This record gives sequence, structure tokens and C-alpha cells, in this order.
Amino acid sequence: MTAREVYESMRRAWIDDPAAVDDLWADDVVVETPFAAPGRPKRFEGREAFVAFAKAGREVLPVRIEDCRDVVIHDTADPDVIVVEYVLVGRSTITGKQGSAAFVGVLRARDGKIAHWREYQDTMAVTAALAG
Repeated sequence: MTAREVYESMRRAWIDDPAAVDDLWADDVVVETPFAAPGRPKRFEGREAFVAFAKAGREVLPVRIEDCRDVVIHDTADPDVIVVEYVLVGRSTITGKQGSAAFVGVLRARDGKIAHWREYQDTMAVTAALAG
């Protein structure tokens, strides 16, 4: 799969089956979230480490992603790398209220998997959306 195809698989999984994203990470993936909230990890090395973190987060996160909209994909000089702008829309499983937050991701694909993912989050919007 191309980087665009890998991202589209990721996007569909966020909505349809969040655990399916786990299958998209390369064994040696590096995941970075430079703007992570204080006390949260900013870097993960290896699929096992990131999947453990993501799975624990899914188990306690009271949000179901309903949409990924306003997607703009920017190609780069490297055909394996894209920059993606998107807005995730989710609904609190506690309050039923809907919220959204903007993100920017840099994705490097290799052999149909995500080899590197760097995500820039609007942490204030995420916090507000989770608060309902």
C-alpha cells in the first residue's frame, strides 16, 4: 500500500474498528506526539510499546470516533511520506455530547505499514471535547 492507502486504512479503522489500527504499525514503528499533554509520553519505539499504550487508552477513553473530516493530504518529495491535516469528531460515551479536534500527522509508510507517525494535536481542543 502507498502512504495514502495506509492513511485511508487508518482513517477507516478509527471509525469502524479502532483496534484494527494496531495491525497497521510496523514492528519497528516510531510514534511521536510532540505536543502531548504534560506527563504523557511523547515518543514510542516499536509496535509492542505503542500498541500497549494505545490499547490501554482505548479501554478508558470515553469517546467513540464518529468521523474524520476536512482531510487534506499533502504529498512530499519522498513518495513514502505524506502530511495529513484532519479533524476527528467523537462522541462521549458518558454524556452523549459530540466534540471535535484538529490534528496534523506525518506518516511514513514502508511495506504497507506505518513505519513512522508524528501527530500534532490541539490538546486544548481535545481536552474540551472530552469534557463535553
